[in-house]
Amino acid sequence: MTEIYVIRHVQAEGNLYRMCQGHWDGDVTPIGVRQRDALAERFKDVPVDAVYSSDLYRARFTASAITKYHDLPIITDRRFREINLGPWETKYFGNLRLEGGEEFHNFIFDQPNFHLEGAETYAQVAERAYGALCQVAKKHPGQSLVITSHGVTIRCMLSKVSGFGIRDLTKLPLFMNTGVAKLLYENGSFTIEYLNDYSHLTQDLQYSMKGPDLRHEYIDPAEEKDYYNHCYRQAWLVSHGDLESFNADTYLLCAAQHHAADSEAVARLYCDEAPAGLIDLDTVRGSHAGYGWISLFYLEPEFRHRGCGIQLLSRAMQKYSRMGRTALRLHVAEENTDAISFYKRWGFNVLGREPGSRGYLLLMEKKLGGRRDV
Repeated sequence: MTEIYVIRHVQAEGNLYRMCQGHWDGDVTPIGVRQRDALAERFKDVPVDAVYSSDLYRARFTASAITKYHDLPIITDRRFREINLGPWETKYFGNLRLEGGEEFHNFIFDQPNFHLEGAETYAQVAERAYGALCQVAKKHPGQSLVITSHGVTIRCMLSKVSGFGIRDLTKLPLFMNTGVAKLLYENGSFTIEYLNDYSHLTQDLQYSMKGPDLRHEYIDPAEEKDYYNHCYRQAWLVSHGDLESFNADTYLLCAAQHHAADSEAVARLYCDEAPAGLIDLDTVRGSHAGYGWISLFYLEPEFRHRGCGIQLLSRAMQKYSRMGRTALRLHVAEENTDAISFYKRWGFNVLGREPGSRGYLLLMEKKLGGRRDV
């Protein structure tokens, strides 16, 4: 009898940012690194004879949990990749809820009827992934295998294995990041021993998709000056406690210049129709040195501590990564300890301390690009 452990990858950028990451080959998150370490301990004393993985980075990184204690090569196979979402790759779920129409509904709730031009269907994913699973199982009779793959791909494979409909979440659950399924293969057929076991994760590592998916639209701040001024005013109050030295006209003029240089520099965020915040990027500043600059970062109070701040920040990271910038910088008031903690949590470091109009500002930077070793 062959034992096969099928594992969903660790938390990756797309999971955290709430965007489609089918074939997009993004990085893993700090939580994902800790999930990988927990998975390694789970499999430390489990006999493993071979390790297979999707060729995408987040799956290969997950497979390195197994090879930490087992001296085995990671065999990559494109057939274990996530669904190819074509024109939706790197699109935010919040935007697709508004723009994706019937196909987005089908993608989430009626998978057999999902047919997006330029993307794979669920049936196509099932065919390629199940074929790979059968081939690997036959190649290793009587051995123990690990396969690291992706959420949709795993559900498509297991639907073929079990006969459960892909829409049946009670029998075929959405897997947690690093959730494990154990399959047994004998005499040409599979049986399922368990599904989506993530008992190796502590509560703080059990990331779930709770909270709203934000959408964005690019705005001309001169046409949306009331909301822009509101955001800057509230951000100033949070940082300094009063409006001394606040000059709305000056900051609005700067934002207009940012918009003139790049029509995607200023974005307003929404949860459904409710304004959720705003981000203002100065895409000219830092271009000579390869970094991007955030001029204003504001999230409405009701959306804080709900996984929305990183969605807002990801707009800047994605924008500047596409532009080839290697770092992201901003100023934060020295006394704004909540903001400093937030930025440090997501990889910012303090570069220096500079005088501002209302006390000292910390210059903070986050590196963009670059990956951890597999």
